[in-house]
Amino acid sequence: MSGDGTRLDRPRERRRVRLPRWDPEAFGKASEHIARFLGTGRFIAWMTVFVAVWLGWNILAPERLRFDSYPFIFLTLMLSLQASYSAPLILLSQYRQADRDRVTLEQDRARDERSIADTEFLAREIAALRMGMGEVATRDWIRSEFQDLVREMERERGRAAPSPAPQEERDR
Repeated sequence: MSGDGTRLDRPRERRRVRLPRWDPEAFGKASEHIARFLGTGRFIAWMTVFVAVWLGWNILAPERLRFDSYPFIFLTLMLSLQASYSAPLILLSQYRQADRDRVTLEQDRARDERSIADTEFLAREIAALRMGMGEVATRDWIRSEFQDLVREMERERGRAAPSPAPQEERDR
């Protein structure tokens, strides 16, 4: 044992991190919502209004109320900041969509494999039934056999019955 109270045969306790905890799924959903909004005409319209108001204010307002003079460096900084955040959010949403697409593709592939296996099984069962039907007496076959037997019995009855004697022989 060492003198400072630490033991080598036991793992150290984990340090408690005082950083805020965040849910990656919630962050991913939020980034998808933002990325969807960034790809709409509404966003472009609002951004156009924002830039127009910014430029109009900084050109037309009295000198003491302007906060970004002609080269509009602060506006450029704001647009660069917006672009630097929107690009990773869009990428994150694309990665999440690719993951969903991959899962959907795997599920579709598994479903297709099951369908193919079921179809092959049913094809084998139908083939076995067709082969079995060749060995089974069907209703039509039995009916035709009965008709043949009835005809044969009528023929036999017709041969076995004595033919009636002519009238002259009966009168004698």
